[in-house]
Amino acid sequence: MRDYKKYNVWEQSHKLTLDVYKVTKKFPKEEVYGLTSQLRRAVLSVPTNISEGAGRHSDKEFANFLNIASGSATESNYLLEVSKDLNYITKEEFEKLDTVLISIRKMLNSLQSKIRSNF
Repeated sequence: MRDYKKYNVWEQSHKLTLDVYKVTKKFPKEEVYGLTSQLRRAVLSVPTNISEGAGRHSDKEFANFLNIASGSATESNYLLEVSKDLNYITKEEFEKLDTVLISIRKMLNSLQSKIRSNF
């Protein structure tokens, strides 16, 4: 069993989750069950899947959960783009969050490659 907290990608995705929760507090009330909920669930899925995968016993299972986390990061990116286009977040907020998401996706891909080389 692995300690998910030792992975920099988990730490960065956890911080991003906290940042997204803060920025979505200002979304319109009519989005509480729509975009706000969807974005929060997508971004929360990234560190959640990293931690769940780290608790699995095989490298193959861990790599699968990293793949799911990567998909959630991509989904989060799109949802942030929509939020920017709807003027729920500023261009600057989007660019800051997008930069972090790109970094997280690169780290996930790198970790997946490393894990997959073990099987």
